[in-house]
Amino acid sequence: QVQLVESGGGLVQAGGSLRLSCAASGSIFSINAMGWYRQAPGKQRELVAAITSGGSTKYADSVKGRFTISRDNAKNTVYLQMNSLKPEDTAVYYCNALVTVAAPAWDEYDYWGQGTQVTVSS
Repeated sequence: QVQLVESGGGLVQAGGSLRLSCAASGSIFSINAMGWYRQAPGKQRELVAAITSGGSTKYADSVKGRFTISRDNAKNTVYLQMNSLKPEDTAVYYCNALVTVAAPAWDEYDYWGQGTQVTVSS
């Protein structure tokens, strides 16, 4: 079993910054891609940013230049630095990880964190 634990959400004024963290633990052989998604009320969950084990990144157009995703492979942790926050960034942010496990058999699974609320006031 693998768990993803997120932290760092909260309330911030427009123009401010927050840093989200997500630590993976459990029966992990390797973590392939990791990413952050968000879901605002009444909207579908959308990809915010993703990073591969080799460090390649991908961002939603709406956050390019403002958000930075990074990861510490030794700690199985992914971060999302969010700068110049806007009210439209308000959402629940979810961590996602594509994990290879070795037991009970080799396989790859998609795991999600519980979500952390980010609220940006105008």
